[in-house]
Amino acid sequence: MRRALLRRSLRPVAVAGATWAAAAAATVLTDPGLLAAGLAAAAAGAVALLTRVRHPIMVVAAVALGCAGASAGTVASLVPTREAVAHLQVEGGRHLRVTATVTGHLARTSEGGAWADATVSLVTAGDTAVRGLIPARIGLDPETLDDAAALGPGSELVVAGTGIPTDPADRAILALRVTEVERAAAPEGLWATFEQLRDGLVDSTRGLPQPGAGLIPGLAVGDTSSLDSATETAMNAASLSHLTAVSGANCALVVGSAFGLLSLCGVGRGIRVVGALTVLAAFVILVTPEPSVVRAAVMSAIALLAVALGRPAVGIAVLAGATTALLIADPWLCRSLGFALSAAATAALLVLARPLADGLGRWMPVPLALALAVPSSAQVVCGPLIVLIDPHVPLLGVVANMLADPAAAPATIAGALACIAPIPWLRDGLTALAWIPAAWIAAVAHTTAGVPAQNLPWPDGTTGAALLAVVGAAIIVAIVRPQRVPRLTAVATAMVAVLVGVAGATGTVRSVAGPLTVPVDWQVAMCDVGQGDATLWRSGTAVALVDTGPDPQPLADCLQTLGIARLDLVVLTHFDKDHVGGSAAVVGRTSLVLHGPLGESTDQKLLDRFSAGGARLLAATMGMTGEVGDTRWQALGPLPAMEPGNAASVAIDVAGENFPRTVLLGDLGAEPQAALLRRIELPQVEIVKVSHHGSADQDAELYHRLHAAVGLIGVGARNTYGHPTARLLDILQKEGTIAARTDTGGMLAVWHDDDGRLALWRQREA
Repeated sequence: MRRALLRRSLRPVAVAGATWAAAAAATVLTDPGLLAAGLAAAAAGAVALLTRVRHPIMVVAAVALGCAGASAGTVASLVPTREAVAHLQVEGGRHLRVTATVTGHLARTSEGGAWADATVSLVTAGDTAVRGLIPARIGLDPETLDDAAALGPGSELVVAGTGIPTDPADRAILALRVTEVERAAAPEGLWATFEQLRDGLVDSTRGLPQPGAGLIPGLAVGDTSSLDSATETAMNAASLSHLTAVSGANCALVVGSAFGLLSLCGVGRGIRVVGALTVLAAFVILVTPEPSVVRAAVMSAIALLAVALGRPAVGIAVLAGATTALLIADPWLCRSLGFALSAAATAALLVLARPLADGLGRWMPVPLALALAVPSSAQVVCGPLIVLIDPHVPLLGVVANMLADPAAAPATIAGALACIAPIPWLRDGLTALAWIPAAWIAAVAHTTAGVPAQNLPWPDGTTGAALLAVVGAAIIVAIVRPQRVPRLTAVATAMVAVLVGVAGATGTVRSVAGPLTVPVDWQVAMCDVGQGDATLWRSGTAVALVDTGPDPQPLADCLQTLGIARLDLVVLTHFDKDHVGGSAAVVGRTSLVLHGPLGESTDQKLLDRFSAGGARLLAATMGMTGEVGDTRWQALGPLPAMEPGNAASVAIDVAGENFPRTVLLGDLGAEPQAALLRRIELPQVEIVKVSHHGSADQDAELYHRLHAAVGLIGVGARNTYGHPTARLLDILQKEGTIAARTDTGGMLAVWHDDDGRLALWRQREA
């Protein structure tokens, strides 16, 4: 009976698969109407054939073709609107006026602006207008964002700006970069009520200790605005980021709580279902309808209807039905990684958790086996998708989830109740209760992320995803040990044994032997952080870092390899992302931050995070000096009257006994380099950190005056800027300066050897 029920439940999976494939095809075709018509005709043919051949396969085929055609039809229905908007935009160069309703939270950018999803009702360009319900993305720079500070889901927005060409595969028909805000109203009605509830929860956490306080709104309603960057990075590294993004677990908790409470009240099944559905709808509006939330909400709604009808709800069939319905309503979800991860994680829990628990139960107590099986099944299935965007495998992710998941439910429930509490003292009390499990989750994240061997490097792209899928399948077979295929079980077990050995050896090399792969006497090192700068110098046990690169993980890997846990000084030469984007890796790990001029409000927010992490902030001025160990540094900038940015970079001169004299030039261009020469008598040095990743905007006289033996160039492989340029390389060659590049050499290290000569080490040969 059970097997027959499971077989029947797989039929909706075939329907969902066909719908997903049709949605993926329709969103890239120039004429999805042809695909929709073809699928509709095929569905009609299947129905006609069904009158003669009555077989379950024909029923499944007819339904699958019909749903696939409906999904393609949704895409086709928006083609006329897309063409009309594209005509208005005139290849992205036309000034447009837009009336829209914001449908999601503002997504902040590193430059201080924000993007928001919206539904546009009117687009005008001169005398031409297009009306409809047009999916759009609205981009606000820091200036226009100040005029739209009250924006939130449900806000009415009237703006003018320049249209940006969109990819036909994107759901957004219009992308607009705003230049003028005519009207940006705060949310009204029900939207305003929920916005106030979310803001009230955030305000209630402000007096509580971090980082647990910042996690509470994320756990309860998916609001990560008060989550500090260091904790966010740690949550990602520990595979706990799903806890701060409202997902199926949250919906299940809310619906289950509502259903259970109504059951305790003794009401009938129909009223329980209607009440739970009402609570679910309100919860979706409260947290805003993100793809994973919508998927979970639809799945919960289908399950509730099954309960109301008295039919047994097979979980995988419910998931497939929810997925099909969503892909018909919004075919572009097929391209959402968040939607795919949410569906995959749910499917893994439904299909794999119990067999894995049974397999693990052979070697451990059943409760522990079940606790391990739940996060393991989700990680095995989601891993190949995650590795497409982050080529690392979190080795301790399962353990972190085992420790954190029991705290997620009480934190979520207490936080959600605090969000809707009508009395301030009650809200604050519930928030304080939610802080206890939230602080535990934050501690688990930081502890896990701090383990040196936590993230195992993995091949990226589809090759890496396919390899990890094979590894995951082998792990499942080795644990479940199906009796029908003993040879496959033996092969999978052997593969897992080899993988455990390789992973253990790799982890040992990275955590223990990693620092031994770098020359122990290094004095100046440049991390390979891609297209960006992150340079260190060391004197005894004291270490300074100049810039952090564009992303936290490469910098964290570099510091781990060098065996550096604490920094005595961090210099932020200027606030471009390729120089400060990796700051989350060192927030809380330094006692002093020396920084260049502030340009945007986000610059100060970054410094505030360093300050909250215990660092003293110091604005650089020309001539300022300080010490790191036995070395003495002097700030050669920022130059007076320079606007914040490249031209106002903090250049640093580092000198010391038995230390190779070093000058680090930030991103100074030719004009400020020449101005620096006019103001300061620069000495000859042994090492120069080449300016601006080797761009052509260089002053040859500066490099002639420095006459360095080695030039360190932080540059990304296959970058689109052509860095380092032939002109810069020619300048270095004429001065006899060896060009050491991170794109070809990886991590770089320079030091004085025992004979006092300058030595250069490259992580890999060019």
